[in-house]
Amino acid sequence: METNADELKVNGFLSIPRSELIVRASRSGGPGGQHVNTSSTRVEIVWNVLGSTVLFDDQRALLLKALRTRLSAAGDLRVVASDTRSQARNRALAEQRLADIVRLALVVKKARKKTRPTRSAVERRLAEKKLHSKRKGDRRDKGGDERG
Repeated sequence: METNADELKVNGFLSIPRSELIVRASRSGGPGGQHVNTSSTRVEIVWNVLGSTVLFDDQRALLLKALRTRLSAAGDLRVVASDTRSQARNRALAEQRLADIVRLALVVKKARKKTRPTRSAVERRLAEKKLHSKRKGDRRDKGGDERG
C-alpha cells in the first residue's frame, strides 16, 4: 500500500504522513527461545485521529464514530503487531493493519431501506401459526369422562 517513503497510503484519497505516527518497539510476550526475550520485535503504532492534519472534518467525524470503541480518550488509534521475529516485518504488518482499519472505517454504510412484508407473506405466516396452534391443541387432553 505504500508509494511514498514518508507517507502511509490508506486509499486513493488519503495518505497518512509517517511524521504523525508514533512507533514503539518492545519485547514480545509469550513463550519462546533465547532470542525472543532479548529482542524488541513487537511493534506498536499510534496515530492521533483528533490531531491529524490530513483529515477533513467529515472524514474525522466518520472515523471518530466508526472507531469509537478502538480510540483512546485522547483520540489515539493503537495498532500492535508481534506476529514475526523481525521488527521490520512487524512494523510493515502494523502499518498495513492501521491502513486497513482506517480504510474500512471511511466507507460510508448504505442506509437501510425499510420494507414491508407482502400481503401473501403475512397471510402465509398467519396460516402457519393457525396450523401450529391446531396441532398443539390436538395434542392436549380434552378432559373427557374417561379420567380414572
